[in-house]
Amino acid sequence: MSFISLKFLFFFPIVFGLFFLLPHRWRWGFLLAASYYFYMSWNPVYVFLILLTTVITYTSGILIAGTDSKKKKLAYLISSLAVCLGILFFYKYCNFFNDILNLWAHILNFGWHLPQFALLLPVGISFYVFQSLSYSIDVYRGIKEPERHFGIYALYVSFFPQLVAGPIERSTSLLPQLRRQVIFDYERAATGLQLMAWGFFKKLAVADGLAIFVNQVYNNVENYYGWSFVLATILFAFQLYGDFSGYSDIAIGGSQALGYDLMKNFNRPYFARSISGFWRRWHISLSTWLHDYLYYPLSYRFRSSGRRGIYLSTIITFVLCGLWHGAGWNYIIMGALFGIYIVSGLITKNWRANFVNRIGLAKLPLLHQILQVIITFSLVCFAWIFFRANTGSDAFYIIRHLFTVSPYGWLHDLYIFQNNGYEFALAIIGLVIMEAVQLTEELSAEKDIIKIIRKKPAFIRWLVYFILIMLIFVMGAFGSQEFIYFQF
Repeated sequence: MSFISLKFLFFFPIVFGLFFLLPHRWRWGFLLAASYYFYMSWNPVYVFLILLTTVITYTSGILIAGTDSKKKKLAYLISSLAVCLGILFFYKYCNFFNDILNLWAHILNFGWHLPQFALLLPVGISFYVFQSLSYSIDVYRGIKEPERHFGIYALYVSFFPQLVAGPIERSTSLLPQLRRQVIFDYERAATGLQLMAWGFFKKLAVADGLAIFVNQVYNNVENYYGWSFVLATILFAFQLYGDFSGYSDIAIGGSQALGYDLMKNFNRPYFARSISGFWRRWHISLSTWLHDYLYYPLSYRFRSSGRRGIYLSTIITFVLCGLWHGAGWNYIIMGALFGIYIVSGLITKNWRANFVNRIGLAKLPLLHQILQVIITFSLVCFAWIFFRANTGSDAFYIIRHLFTVSPYGWLHDLYIFQNNGYEFALAIIGLVIMEAVQLTEELSAEKDIIKIIRKKPAFIRWLVYFILIMLIFVMGAFGSQEFIYFQF
Protein backbone atom coordinates (compact mmCIF):
# COMPACT_ATOMS: atom_id res chain seq x y z
CA MET A 1 0.00 0.00 0.00
CA SER A 2 1.50 3.29 -1.04
CA PHE A 3 1.17 6.54 0.91
CA ILE A 4 -0.23 8.18 -2.23
CA SER A 5 -2.89 5.54 -2.85
CA LEU A 6 -6.61 5.82 -2.19
CA LYS A 7 -6.28 2.81 0.12
CA PHE A 8 -3.96 4.71 2.43
CA LEU A 9 -6.38 7.63 2.51
CA PHE A 10 -8.81 5.31 4.29
CA PHE A 11 -6.26 3.08 6.03
CA PHE A 12 -4.45 5.72 8.10
CA PRO A 13 -7.50 7.46 9.63
CA ILE A 14 -8.97 4.07 10.59
CA VAL A 15 -5.69 2.96 12.20
CA PHE A 16 -5.30 6.34 13.90
CA GLY A 17 -8.83 6.27 15.35
CA LEU A 18 -8.81 2.64 16.49
CA PHE A 19 -5.33 2.96 17.98
CA PHE A 20 -6.43 5.59 20.50
CA LEU A 21 -9.72 3.82 21.22
CA LEU A 22 -7.99 0.57 22.18
CA PRO A 23 -6.50 -0.07 25.63
CA HIS A 24 -2.72 0.21 25.84
CA ARG A 25 -2.17 -3.55 26.25
CA TRP A 26 -3.77 -4.27 22.87
CA ARG A 27 -2.18 -1.49 20.84
CA TRP A 28 1.07 -3.24 19.93
CA GLY A 29 -0.89 -6.18 18.52
CA PHE A 30 -3.18 -3.87 16.57
CA LEU A 31 -0.25 -1.89 15.09
CA LEU A 32 1.56 -5.12 14.23
CA ALA A 33 -1.50 -6.46 12.38
CA ALA A 34 -1.94 -3.11 10.61
CA SER A 35 1.74 -3.08 9.62
CA TYR A 36 1.61 -6.59 8.19
CA TYR A 37 -1.60 -5.76 6.31
CA PHE A 38 0.06 -2.60 4.98
CA TYR A 39 3.00 -4.59 3.62
CA MET A 40 0.96 -7.55 2.34
CA SER A 41 -1.09 -5.23 0.13
CA TRP A 42 1.89 -5.29 -2.27
CA ASN A 43 2.71 -8.99 -2.28
CA PRO A 44 1.41 -11.22 0.52
CA VAL A 45 4.10 -13.87 -0.04
CA TYR A 46 6.99 -11.55 0.78
CA VAL A 47 5.69 -10.94 4.29
CA PHE A 48 7.40 -14.23 5.15
CA LEU A 49 10.75 -12.58 4.45
CA ILE A 50 10.00 -9.95 7.09
CA LEU A 51 8.91 -12.67 9.48
CA LEU A 52 12.07 -14.72 8.83
CA THR A 53 14.29 -11.66 9.31
CA THR A 54 12.41 -10.88 12.53
CA VAL A 55 12.76 -14.42 13.93
CA ILE A 56 16.46 -14.65 13.06
CA THR A 57 17.47 -11.31 14.59
CA TYR A 58 15.18 -11.70 17.62
CA THR A 59 16.67 -15.13 18.35
CA SER A 60 20.23 -13.93 17.81
CA GLY A 61 19.66 -11.11 20.30
CA ILE A 62 18.48 -13.56 22.96
CA LEU A 63 21.37 -15.95 22.29
CA ILE A 64 24.01 -13.21 22.27
CA ALA A 65 22.84 -11.85 25.61
CA GLY A 66 22.51 -15.34 27.07
CA THR A 67 26.16 -16.29 26.91
CA ASP A 68 29.39 -14.90 28.37
CA SER A 69 31.55 -16.51 25.69
CA LYS A 70 32.88 -13.93 23.25
CA LYS A 71 33.31 -16.61 20.59
CA LYS A 72 29.69 -17.69 20.90
CA LYS A 73 28.46 -14.09 20.86
CA LEU A 74 30.41 -13.48 17.67
CA ALA A 75 29.17 -16.74 16.13
CA TYR A 76 25.55 -15.83 16.85
CA LEU A 77 26.05 -12.35 15.39
CA ILE A 78 27.75 -13.68 12.25
CA SER A 79 24.97 -16.22 11.78
CA SER A 80 22.36 -13.49 12.03
CA LEU A 81 24.25 -11.26 9.57
CA ALA A 82 24.80 -14.15 7.16
CA VAL A 83 21.13 -15.14 7.00
CA CYS A 84 19.74 -11.60 6.72
CA LEU A 85 22.35 -10.41 4.24
CA GLY A 86 21.92 -13.68 2.37
CA ILE A 87 18.22 -12.94 1.91
CA LEU A 88 19.06 -9.43 0.73
CA PHE A 89 21.76 -10.72 -1.62
CA PHE A 90 19.55 -13.38 -3.21
CA TYR A 91 16.63 -11.08 -3.98
CA LYS A 92 18.55 -7.93 -4.84
CA TYR A 93 22.04 -8.85 -6.07
CA CYS A 94 22.02 -12.48 -7.23
CA ASN A 95 21.35 -11.76 -10.91
CA PHE A 96 23.84 -8.88 -10.95
CA PHE A 97 26.69 -11.05 -9.66
CA ASN A 98 25.61 -13.92 -11.91
CA ASP A 99 26.06 -11.56 -14.86
CA ILE A 100 29.56 -10.68 -13.66
CA LEU A 101 30.53 -14.34 -13.24
CA ASN A 102 29.04 -15.24 -16.62
CA LEU A 103 31.07 -12.47 -18.25
CA TRP A 104 34.29 -13.76 -16.72
CA ALA A 105 33.35 -17.33 -17.64
CA HIS A 106 32.92 -16.21 -21.23
CA ILE A 107 36.23 -14.28 -21.23
CA LEU A 108 38.12 -17.24 -19.75
CA ASN A 109 36.22 -19.74 -21.91
CA PHE A 110 35.04 -21.84 -18.97
CA GLY A 111 31.99 -23.11 -20.83
CA TRP A 112 29.39 -22.69 -18.10
CA HIS A 113 26.55 -20.25 -17.59
CA LEU A 114 24.78 -19.31 -14.36
CA PRO A 115 20.99 -18.88 -14.70
CA GLN A 116 18.99 -15.70 -14.15
CA PHE A 117 16.23 -15.79 -11.53
CA ALA A 118 12.85 -14.21 -12.25
CA LEU A 119 12.54 -12.43 -8.91
CA LEU A 120 10.40 -9.46 -7.92
CA LEU A 121 12.39 -7.29 -5.54
CA PRO A 122 10.52 -7.20 -2.20
CA VAL A 123 9.52 -3.61 -1.41
CA GLY A 124 11.66 -2.04 1.32
CA ILE A 125 13.89 -5.09 1.87
CA SER A 126 17.07 -3.00 2.18
CA PHE A 127 15.47 -0.86 4.87
CA TYR A 128 14.05 -3.51 7.18
CA VAL A 129 17.12 -5.75 6.83
CA PHE A 130 19.43 -2.88 7.87
CA GLN A 131 17.12 -1.95 10.73
CA SER A 132 17.09 -5.55 11.97
CA LEU A 133 20.86 -5.91 11.67
CA SER A 134 21.47 -2.76 13.69
CA TYR A 135 19.53 -4.38 16.55
CA SER A 136 21.70 -7.53 16.46
CA ILE A 137 24.90 -5.48 16.35
CA ASP A 138 23.75 -3.20 19.20
CA VAL A 139 22.97 -6.21 21.39
CA TYR A 140 26.38 -7.70 20.54
CA ARG A 141 28.10 -4.42 21.42
CA GLY A 142 26.20 -4.23 24.71
CA ILE A 143 24.46 -1.01 23.69
CA LYS A 144 20.98 -2.58 23.84
CA GLU A 145 19.45 -5.20 26.06
CA PRO A 146 17.64 -7.88 24.00
CA GLU A 147 13.91 -7.40 23.52
CA ARG A 148 12.14 -10.36 25.14
CA HIS A 149 8.66 -9.57 23.84
CA PHE A 150 8.56 -11.06 20.35
CA GLY A 151 5.48 -9.08 19.33
CA ILE A 152 7.04 -5.74 20.31
CA TYR A 153 10.20 -6.64 18.44
CA ALA A 154 8.22 -7.73 15.37
CA LEU A 155 6.49 -4.35 15.45
CA TYR A 156 9.89 -2.62 15.60
CA VAL A 157 10.94 -4.39 12.39
CA SER A 158 7.65 -3.85 10.53
CA PHE A 159 6.27 -0.53 11.87
CA PHE A 160 4.28 0.56 8.82
CA PRO A 161 5.07 4.32 8.56
CA GLN A 162 8.79 3.69 8.03
CA LEU A 163 8.74 0.07 6.85
CA VAL A 164 9.12 0.60 3.11
CA ALA A 165 11.55 3.54 2.77
CA GLY A 166 12.73 4.48 6.24
CA PRO A 167 13.93 6.29 8.19
CA ILE A 168 16.07 3.34 9.29
CA GLU A 169 15.37 3.45 13.01
CA ARG A 170 17.65 2.31 15.82
CA SER A 171 16.39 -0.15 18.41
CA THR A 172 17.67 2.11 21.19
CA SER A 173 15.22 4.79 20.03
CA LEU A 174 12.12 3.06 18.69
CA LEU A 175 11.82 -0.07 20.84
CA PRO A 176 11.43 1.80 24.17
CA GLN A 177 8.75 4.00 22.55
CA LEU A 178 6.74 0.96 21.44
CA ARG A 179 6.55 -0.19 25.07
CA ARG A 180 5.45 3.06 26.64
CA GLN A 181 1.82 4.09 27.01
CA VAL A 182 0.79 6.72 24.49
CA ILE A 183 -1.82 9.32 25.40
CA PHE A 184 -3.58 11.28 22.69
CA ASP A 185 -2.04 14.72 22.34
CA TYR A 186 -3.86 17.15 20.06
CA GLU A 187 -0.78 19.30 19.44
CA ARG A 188 1.35 16.28 18.50
CA ALA A 189 -1.36 14.88 16.26
CA ALA A 190 -1.95 18.22 14.54
CA THR A 191 1.77 18.80 13.97
CA GLY A 192 2.14 15.28 12.61
CA LEU A 193 -0.75 15.72 10.16
CA GLN A 194 0.69 19.05 9.02
CA LEU A 195 4.05 17.41 8.35
CA MET A 196 2.26 14.68 6.38
CA ALA A 197 0.51 17.33 4.27
CA TRP A 198 3.84 18.99 3.54
CA GLY A 199 5.24 15.61 2.51
CA PHE A 200 2.31 15.01 0.15
CA PHE A 201 2.93 18.44 -1.39
CA LYS A 202 6.61 17.72 -2.01
CA LYS A 203 5.82 14.35 -3.57
CA LEU A 204 2.68 15.09 -5.61
CA ALA A 205 3.05 18.76 -6.50
CA VAL A 206 6.81 18.91 -7.00
CA ALA A 207 8.51 15.54 -7.55
CA ASP A 208 5.91 13.89 -9.77
CA GLY A 209 5.50 17.01 -11.88
CA LEU A 210 9.25 17.37 -12.45
CA ALA A 211 9.38 13.67 -13.36
CA ILE A 212 7.53 14.44 -16.62
CA PHE A 213 10.55 16.25 -18.10
CA VAL A 214 13.20 14.14 -16.33
CA ASN A 215 11.74 10.82 -17.48
CA GLN A 216 11.32 11.98 -21.05
CA VAL A 217 15.00 12.95 -21.30
CA TYR A 218 16.56 10.12 -19.30
CA ASN A 219 14.43 7.43 -20.96
CA ASN A 220 15.37 8.65 -24.45
CA VAL A 221 18.93 9.88 -24.07
CA GLU A 222 19.84 9.41 -27.74
CA ASN A 223 17.32 12.13 -28.71
CA TYR A 224 18.74 14.88 -26.48
CA TYR A 225 21.80 17.10 -26.12
CA GLY A 226 23.71 19.22 -23.61
CA TRP A 227 21.16 21.77 -22.40
CA SER A 228 18.46 19.12 -22.04
CA PHE A 229 20.77 16.90 -19.97
CA VAL A 230 21.86 19.75 -17.72
CA LEU A 231 18.27 20.85 -17.09
CA ALA A 232 16.96 17.29 -16.61
CA THR A 233 19.77 16.50 -14.15
CA ILE A 234 19.14 19.63 -12.07
CA LEU A 235 15.41 18.95 -12.06
CA PHE A 236 16.05 15.33 -11.09
CA ALA A 237 18.02 16.51 -8.05
CA PHE A 238 14.93 18.37 -6.85
CA GLN A 239 12.60 15.54 -7.94
CA LEU A 240 14.63 13.06 -5.89
CA TYR A 241 14.64 15.35 -2.87
CA GLY A 242 10.91 16.09 -3.10
CA ASP A 243 10.13 12.41 -3.58
CA PHE A 244 12.27 10.92 -0.83
CA SER A 245 12.04 13.70 1.75
CA GLY A 246 8.30 13.80 1.02
CA TYR A 247 8.05 10.12 1.95
CA SER A 248 10.10 10.72 5.10
CA ASP A 249 7.85 13.63 6.11
CA ILE A 250 4.74 11.48 5.69
CA ALA A 251 6.34 8.64 7.67
CA ILE A 252 7.60 10.90 10.47
CA GLY A 253 4.36 12.89 10.58
CA GLY A 254 2.19 9.77 10.67
CA SER A 255 4.29 8.28 13.46
CA GLN A 256 4.15 11.53 15.39
CA ALA A 257 0.36 11.61 15.12
CA LEU A 258 0.31 8.11 16.63
CA GLY A 259 2.61 9.25 19.45
CA TYR A 260 5.99 7.94 18.24
CA ASP A 261 9.08 9.92 17.23
CA LEU A 262 11.19 8.89 14.23
CA MET A 263 14.56 10.42 13.46
CA LYS A 264 14.84 13.33 11.06
CA ASN A 265 15.98 12.04 7.68
CA PHE A 266 16.63 15.24 5.70
CA ASN A 267 17.94 18.61 6.76
CA ARG A 268 17.90 20.89 3.70
CA PRO A 269 20.77 18.98 2.02
CA TYR A 270 21.13 21.22 -1.03
CA PHE A 271 22.23 24.06 1.23
CA ALA A 272 25.28 22.03 2.26
CA ARG A 273 28.67 23.65 1.64
CA SER A 274 30.65 20.42 1.29
CA ILE A 275 30.03 16.83 0.24
CA SER A 276 30.57 15.57 3.79
CA GLY A 277 28.11 18.23 4.94
CA PHE A 278 25.68 17.04 2.28
CA TRP A 279 25.74 13.49 3.68
CA ARG A 280 25.16 14.84 7.18
CA ARG A 281 21.94 16.35 5.79
CA TRP A 282 20.85 13.74 3.20
CA HIS A 283 19.24 10.39 4.10
CA ILE A 284 20.58 10.85 7.62
CA SER A 285 19.33 7.48 8.88
CA LEU A 286 21.36 5.65 6.21
CA SER A 287 24.49 7.82 6.43
CA THR A 288 24.64 7.47 10.23
CA TRP A 289 23.95 3.70 9.92
CA LEU A 290 26.86 3.33 7.50
CA HIS A 291 29.10 5.44 9.73
CA ASP A 292 28.32 3.48 12.90
CA TYR A 293 28.17 -0.05 11.52
CA LEU A 294 30.52 0.03 8.52
CA TYR A 295 32.89 3.02 8.43
CA TYR A 296 33.74 2.92 12.14
CA PRO A 297 34.73 -0.82 12.17
CA LEU A 298 36.68 -0.37 8.91
CA SER A 299 38.57 2.70 10.13
CA TYR A 300 39.38 0.88 13.39
CA ARG A 301 40.70 -2.07 11.41
CA PHE A 302 42.85 0.17 9.21
CA ARG A 303 43.91 2.46 12.06
CA SER A 304 47.57 1.49 11.69
CA SER A 305 47.55 2.93 8.15
CA GLY A 306 46.86 6.45 9.38
CA ARG A 307 45.19 8.80 6.93
CA ARG A 308 45.37 6.21 4.15
CA GLY A 309 43.23 3.96 6.32
CA ILE A 310 40.66 6.73 6.68
CA TYR A 311 40.63 7.30 2.91
CA LEU A 312 40.26 3.59 2.18
CA SER A 313 37.48 3.20 4.75
CA THR A 314 35.66 6.16 3.22
CA ILE A 315 35.87 4.81 -0.33
CA ILE A 316 34.73 1.31 0.70
CA THR A 317 31.83 2.74 2.71
CA PHE A 318 30.56 4.84 -0.17
CA VAL A 319 31.00 2.10 -2.76
CA LEU A 320 28.86 -0.16 -0.58
CA CYS A 321 26.45 2.76 -0.07
CA GLY A 322 26.06 2.90 -3.85
CA LEU A 323 25.59 -0.87 -4.02
CA TRP A 324 22.93 -0.62 -1.29
CA HIS A 325 20.94 1.61 -3.62
CA GLY A 326 20.87 -0.88 -6.45
CA ALA A 327 22.45 -3.87 -8.20
CA GLY A 328 24.20 -2.09 -11.05
CA TRP A 329 27.53 -0.56 -12.01
CA ASN A 330 25.96 2.88 -12.22
CA TYR A 331 25.11 2.75 -8.50
CA ILE A 332 28.61 1.55 -7.63
CA ILE A 333 30.13 4.39 -9.66
CA MET A 334 27.80 6.87 -7.94
CA GLY A 335 28.94 5.67 -4.52
CA ALA A 336 32.60 5.70 -5.56
CA LEU A 337 32.20 9.29 -6.81
CA PHE A 338 30.91 10.46 -3.44
CA GLY A 339 33.79 8.65 -1.74
CA ILE A 340 36.31 10.29 -4.07
CA TYR A 341 34.70 13.69 -3.45
CA ILE A 342 35.11 13.35 0.32
CA VAL A 343 38.66 11.95 0.18
CA SER A 344 39.66 14.73 -2.25
CA GLY A 345 38.16 17.26 0.13
CA LEU A 346 40.24 15.89 3.00
CA ILE A 347 43.44 15.88 0.95
CA THR A 348 42.99 19.40 -0.42
CA LYS A 349 41.57 21.01 2.74
CA ASN A 350 44.64 23.10 3.58
CA TRP A 351 45.33 23.99 -0.05
CA ARG A 352 41.76 25.22 -0.53
CA ALA A 353 41.90 27.29 2.65
CA ASN A 354 45.13 28.95 1.48
CA PHE A 355 43.67 29.57 -1.98
CA VAL A 356 40.57 31.24 -0.50
CA ASN A 357 42.77 33.52 1.61
CA ARG A 358 45.08 34.31 -1.31
CA ILE A 359 42.30 35.50 -3.61
CA GLY A 360 40.59 37.44 -0.83
CA LEU A 361 37.43 35.35 -0.78
CA ALA A 362 37.76 34.82 2.97
CA LYS A 363 36.92 38.53 3.40
CA LEU A 364 33.60 37.94 1.62
CA PRO A 365 32.06 35.16 3.72
CA LEU A 366 28.58 35.32 2.19
CA LEU A 367 29.92 35.06 -1.38
CA HIS A 368 32.24 32.27 -0.25
CA GLN A 369 29.34 30.33 1.27
CA ILE A 370 27.19 30.78 -1.85
CA LEU A 371 30.01 29.51 -4.06
CA GLN A 372 30.50 26.52 -1.76
CA VAL A 373 26.79 25.68 -2.01
CA ILE A 374 26.84 25.98 -5.82
CA ILE A 375 29.96 23.82 -6.20
CA THR A 376 28.64 21.17 -3.80
CA PHE A 377 25.26 21.08 -5.56
CA SER A 378 26.99 20.74 -8.94
CA LEU A 379 29.10 17.80 -7.73
CA VAL A 380 26.03 16.11 -6.27
CA CYS A 381 24.10 16.59 -9.53
CA PHE A 382 26.96 15.01 -11.47
CA ALA A 383 26.81 11.94 -9.21
CA TRP A 384 23.03 11.83 -9.57
CA ILE A 385 23.49 11.19 -13.31
CA PHE A 386 24.59 7.66 -12.42
CA PHE A 387 21.74 7.35 -9.93
CA ARG A 388 19.05 8.26 -12.46
CA ALA A 389 20.43 6.84 -15.71
CA ASN A 390 18.75 3.58 -16.71
CA THR A 391 22.12 1.98 -17.47
CA GLY A 392 25.78 2.77 -17.07
CA SER A 393 26.10 3.28 -20.83
CA ASP A 394 23.28 5.87 -20.69
CA ALA A 395 25.11 7.69 -17.91
CA PHE A 396 28.36 7.88 -19.89
CA TYR A 397 26.44 8.97 -23.00
CA ILE A 398 24.93 11.84 -21.02
CA ILE A 399 28.33 12.86 -19.63
CA ARG A 400 29.93 12.79 -23.09
CA HIS A 401 27.15 15.00 -24.50
CA LEU A 402 26.63 17.16 -21.42
CA PHE A 403 28.07 20.25 -23.10
CA THR A 404 27.22 19.37 -26.69
CA VAL A 405 25.36 22.12 -28.52
CA SER A 406 22.78 21.21 -31.16
CA PRO A 407 20.99 23.83 -33.27
CA TYR A 408 17.79 21.80 -33.03
CA GLY A 409 18.15 20.47 -29.48
CA TRP A 410 15.76 23.02 -28.06
CA LEU A 411 12.98 21.63 -30.28
CA HIS A 412 12.93 18.43 -28.23
CA ASP A 413 12.52 20.44 -25.03
CA LEU A 414 9.82 22.52 -26.66
CA TYR A 415 8.00 19.31 -27.63
CA ILE A 416 7.98 18.18 -23.99
CA PHE A 417 6.80 21.58 -22.77
CA GLN A 418 4.13 21.78 -25.46
CA ASN A 419 2.63 18.41 -24.55
CA ASN A 420 3.00 18.72 -20.78
CA GLY A 421 3.31 22.47 -20.38
CA TYR A 422 0.57 22.93 -17.77
CA GLU A 423 1.77 20.11 -15.51
CA PHE A 424 5.40 21.17 -15.85
CA ALA A 425 4.59 24.81 -15.08
CA LEU A 426 2.75 23.75 -11.92
CA ALA A 427 5.74 21.63 -10.90
CA ILE A 428 8.09 24.61 -11.32
CA ILE A 429 5.76 26.72 -9.17
CA GLY A 430 5.76 23.93 -6.58
CA LEU A 431 9.56 23.79 -6.74
CA VAL A 432 9.79 27.54 -6.10
CA ILE A 433 7.46 27.19 -3.10
CA MET A 434 9.43 24.23 -1.73
CA GLU A 435 12.77 26.01 -2.04
CA ALA A 436 11.35 29.22 -0.58
CA VAL A 437 10.30 27.21 2.47
CA GLN A 438 13.73 25.53 2.62
CA LEU A 439 15.46 28.92 2.47
CA THR A 440 13.16 30.30 5.19
CA GLU A 441 14.06 27.35 7.43
CA GLU A 442 17.77 27.69 6.67
CA LEU A 443 17.81 31.38 7.61
CA SER A 444 15.44 31.24 10.60
CA ALA A 445 16.28 30.41 14.18
CA GLU A 446 13.49 27.79 14.34
CA LYS A 447 14.73 25.76 11.35
CA ASP A 448 11.23 24.26 11.06
CA ILE A 449 8.49 25.80 8.94
CA ILE A 450 5.70 24.10 10.91
CA LYS A 451 6.94 25.62 14.17
CA ILE A 452 7.21 29.00 12.47
CA ILE A 453 3.62 28.79 11.18
CA ARG A 454 2.21 27.52 14.47
CA LYS A 455 3.38 30.73 16.16
CA LYS A 456 1.24 32.80 13.83
CA PRO A 457 -2.34 33.90 14.63
CA ALA A 458 -5.06 31.30 14.10
CA PHE A 459 -6.42 32.99 10.97
CA ILE A 460 -3.03 32.91 9.24
CA ARG A 461 -2.36 29.33 10.33
CA TRP A 462 -5.64 27.99 8.98
CA LEU A 463 -5.27 30.01 5.79
CA VAL A 464 -1.87 28.42 5.19
CA TYR A 465 -3.25 24.93 5.86
CA PHE A 466 -6.16 25.52 3.50
CA ILE A 467 -3.88 26.85 0.74
CA LEU A 468 -1.52 23.90 1.14
CA ILE A 469 -4.35 21.38 0.80
CA MET A 470 -5.74 23.22 -2.23
CA LEU A 471 -2.29 23.29 -3.83
CA ILE A 472 -1.96 19.53 -3.38
CA PHE A 473 -5.27 18.90 -5.13
CA VAL A 474 -4.73 21.48 -7.89
CA MET A 475 -1.02 20.87 -8.57
CA GLY A 476 -0.68 17.21 -7.62
CA ALA A 477 0.20 14.72 -10.37
CA PHE A 478 -1.87 11.92 -8.83
CA GLY A 479 -1.08 8.34 -9.78
CA SER A 480 1.76 9.30 -12.09
CA GLN A 481 4.76 7.77 -10.31
CA GLU A 482 5.50 5.64 -7.26
CA PHE A 483 8.09 6.68 -4.69
CA ILE A 484 11.61 6.33 -6.13
CA TYR A 485 13.07 4.61 -3.09
CA PHE A 486 10.51 1.81 -3.20
CA GLN A 487 12.89 0.08 -5.64
CA PHE A 488 15.53 -0.16 -2.91
